[in-house]
Amino acid sequence: MSRAVNHNSLGGMMQVEELAISGVKILRPKKHGDSRGFFSEVYNRHALGDAGIDIDFVQDNHSLSSERGVVRGLHYQTPPFAQDKLVRVIRGSIIDVAVDLRRSSTTYGKHVTAVLSADEWNQILVPVGFAHGFMTLEPNTEVIYKVSNYYAPEHDKGISWNDPDLGISWPIEERHAVLSDKDRRQLQFSQIVSPF
Repeated sequence: MSRAVNHNSLGGMMQVEELAISGVKILRPKKHGDSRGFFSEVYNRHALGDAGIDIDFVQDNHSLSSERGVVRGLHYQTPPFAQDKLVRVIRGSIIDVAVDLRRSSTTYGKHVTAVLSADEWNQILVPVGFAHGFMTLEPNTEVIYKVSNYYAPEHDKGISWNDPDLGISWPIEERHAVLSDKDRRQLQFSQIVSPF
């Protein structure tokens, strides 16, 4: 199920598309280009509010992954420090994954994926109640994302990126994936008790 709606923003345009799991959205800000390069309004709180997205983002994060196949995730923070995330790629490309952890949801334990890239200039909104992660598809990929709550180490949780129960189809063989020690030790989905 996909629903695209355009929203004007100070003379620009933002396209918002609902993905197959309710709450996860793809945002496509318009790029205005000329001989000098381009300009793009990648975040406008008013325009997002018009699109039904009313989130107070409090922190920006920026990651560089030097190799293809770097996995970051699947991460989430527990209440009261749960986070909405607005993710975009400024160099390279990723496959982005959101896993539904909302116990009352009909899509609990299911996931959606989207390819985000600097070329496509798209973003993904991952709301509270999801585990989130991504894998780089190119070397030297840079990802920037806004979060609606500050990092809280004691509330930082995760799920194993390659848990067979989740059935995520990653584009790179498991033996070629590059992970942190922390992400190699994440729990299986069956071992977590979702706080959402």
